Amino acid sequence: MVATFRALASVVMLAGFYVVALVQLGGAVALAIWLSTVLNGAIALKIVFPLFVATVGAVSVALWKAIRARPEPPEGQPVGPDQAPELWRTVHELAGVVGTRVPDEIRLLPEVNAAVTEDAKLLGLVSGRRILYIGLPLLQAMSVDQIRSILAHELGHYSGRHTRLGAVAYRGRLALGGTISRIGPRNPVGWVFRGYARLYLLVDNAASRRQELEADQASVQVAGRAAAASALRELPVLDAAWGFYFQRYVHPGWEAGFVPDDLFGGFYALIAARQAELAKLRGNEPDAAGSRWDTHPPIPERISAIATAPDVPRPADNRPGYALLPDIVALGRRLQDRTVEVGDRKVLPWPQFTHAMVAAGVQRQTDAVFRALGRFTGAPEPGLPVLFQVVQAGRLGEFAEQFFPDATRREAARKFAEPMETLLQSAAVSAQAAWWQHSWSGPAELVGRDGRPISFAEIAELAVSAQTLPEAVARLTALGIDPAHGRVVQRRATANGARLLAALANVKVDGVDHDVLMLNRGLVFVGNPGKADKGTQRLRELVSSAPVAELAGRHQFLPFEEVVGATIRKQVPLRAELVLHDGRRLALQEAWSSELLEKNSRDTLLEALKSFDER
Repeated sequence: MVATFRALASVVMLAGFYVVALVQLGGAVALAIWLSTVLNGAIALKIVFPLFVATVGAVSVALWKAIRARPEPPEGQPVGPDQAPELWRTVHELAGVVGTRVPDEIRLLPEVNAAVTEDAKLLGLVSGRRILYIGLPLLQAMSVDQIRSILAHELGHYSGRHTRLGAVAYRGRLALGGTISRIGPRNPVGWVFRGYARLYLLVDNAASRRQELEADQASVQVAGRAAAASALRELPVLDAAWGFYFQRYVHPGWEAGFVPDDLFGGFYALIAARQAELAKLRGNEPDAAGSRWDTHPPIPERISAIATAPDVPRPADNRPGYALLPDIVALGRRLQDRTVEVGDRKVLPWPQFTHAMVAAGVQRQTDAVFRALGRFTGAPEPGLPVLFQVVQAGRLGEFAEQFFPDATRREAARKFAEPMETLLQSAAVSAQAAWWQHSWSGPAELVGRDGRPISFAEIAELAVSAQTLPEAVARLTALGIDPAHGRVVQRRATANGARLLAALANVKVDGVDHDVLMLNRGLVFVGNPGKADKGTQRLRELVSSAPVAELAGRHQFLPFEEVVGATIRKQVPLRAELVLHDGRRLALQEAWSSELLEKNSRDTLLEALKSFDER
């Protein structure tokens, strides 16, 4: 019933989209006729023509693309019956229980998710090729009972005929989104389409939530209430673990130019080592907040619905989910080869990967301090020897003030012991006197040549005082570390690892038109941006075309560390002047026709400039 309603709603709402377009077109013609009776014909045409072009042009292009477009399912790693006979046997069994045809293909996904697709024909009247997707991390972390529940839920979408109208719904969203993206934000035609798009999404998402609840009943029918509920509770836990894994263990190394040789094996090792932390996460109640814009109901709502369903007692199967695969390690490596584009990054085993990742991060912090030291002293080769000269001359407090602006010079010199420790760690690694040791249960630890943990905190405390500096140098020498090993590698800050915070289109930089991207590490000025009325669309296409670090390399990048001050002359539209360490001044002038990537983009940039204005 839910599938029938969604099918009817999708077709009706999509047809309604074109009715709205025709009504607006008729309105534009009527307006032109009326204006021609009270105004000069040329003037009337000038007023109405943009509305006519916006309606006809945008709808025509969007319709053509929507008709030709087909949903692009995730690629994944195919696993045939000969590669995973137990998994296929289980899917055959579950398909029979829920009363549906077995999928034509099963693919592994590199994410905490499961899904189904069907290439149905004739508005869903004719069944098509089916693909079942299951995330490898689910198989690594869930029990067989929980995996059966997940698989039954997805097969329930087939038995409920939920996938038949997937292509229609996809094309409807594509037509609406394509039309809106081609109409300027100030064109009243776009306001009507945006309102209709919201209505379309409200109707379609409400039907989608009902389908999820219906598919949950199939899950209970196969696995029972306990397994179905526990699988749902486990999903946010694994999603949090997967996010932590990438943020802490993978992404920093990826940004530094390295890739672990066993991406999925690493996740399994992480969850095995952090069972106590996962148990705490399981003790938290899932988020009950929901929205009418969501495609899935909140998990507590789904669990409540499961609790009222007729239970199906069955023997528990608490084997790990990967028991359904003959060799999950080999499949994980094949999935990585298929889905991870390594490029020119270096593939390393986990111990070497972690060392290279942490060492690169420490060196990046070291480089920032040494670049500041170069600006402070004028030294062409800033490093530990130059810094030790500053300490010996009694000027460390003066130099450290920029890192601790609220401290006195004496306090700043004392507080500099913390960044000094980072500089010494970097020098030790460069001298091959220390190594960052990998750990799944905690942060990487610095160890010496003997494999035991080594700390530079005490030496750093000695190194920030002229009186105790000689002893610090002697201790470094005893460890086989020449201060000359502490040196700058990246002489100018880059955007590697940076995040996009804001973006503004149509901003003059020293009188020349640019689009401006604000990263957490600096500003990217994109010259020759294009037509002023396509600013937001242009920004979206730009930031989706490449990683921000690559965009910063292609265009002019101004690191924040090179800015010494800023004067804000006007907030809206923005007028500001930046003062750089080398004495140059840079004028920013936002046009009245500027467009923003997000509504808060200007405010975000203003807050950053104010921090320099207050110096």
